[in-house]
Amino acid sequence: MNKRAEFLKGFKDGLPIGLGYLSISFGFGITAVNLGIKAIYTILISMTNLTSAGQVAGISIIAAAGTLLEIALTQLVINLRYSLMGIALSQKLDKSFGTIHRILSSFFITDEIFSVAMLKKGPVTPSYMYGLSVLPYIGWALGTTLGALAGNILPASVSSALGIAIYGMFIAIVVPSAKKDRGVLLAVVISIAVNCVIKYVPVFSFITPGFAVIICAVSAAAVAAAVKPVEEAYDE
Repeated sequence: MNKRAEFLKGFKDGLPIGLGYLSISFGFGITAVNLGIKAIYTILISMTNLTSAGQVAGISIIAAAGTLLEIALTQLVINLRYSLMGIALSQKLDKSFGTIHRILSSFFITDEIFSVAMLKKGPVTPSYMYGLSVLPYIGWALGTTLGALAGNILPASVSSALGIAIYGMFIAIVVPSAKKDRGVLLAVVISIAVNCVIKYVPVFSFITPGFAVIICAVSAAAVAAAVKPVEEAYDE
């Protein structure tokens, strides 16, 4: 298959992801503006990042006047999974996937793009990866732009209601997994419990939002890994 055909195939496979990102990032744009972040900065965040959970956590820290250290550590904890995805995906890359292509493609790795690329029959070529990434990137940036602009135009009550959409996305992702896997459910419950303790127990009032995210994520993952470890399957 030539480069043009590979690109078009990736472009077609990325269409559903792009449409999904368009609606989700609309909620992110409204949420960011409601937190006091200017529309232009909100748009630039989505154009230079491609991580929904990381961006939501980031704007929360920015709105709370958090430190750069908080943002850095929070992003490290939340987005560390992309490193693992990149390592796994590297095993499917075509021989023509040189260093420059790897660096450029790594920017576009998300949960959905990774899943589609891994399910592709045969090796993943640079042309396919770029085609797969185009619409998701455009959808994410365009949706954020529309949401940020709408947040400045719509009444406060309407924009606040629409801003909840991105949190609904996270719930829609977590709930099905929690129903199927008790380990995930345990991690969710622990994270909620730890967050409630940090938020409502006065002695922990000194903990900032950024470090609260880190503490919740690390503690939940550690307990879940110890109590409900994932069983490894070995091929004979």
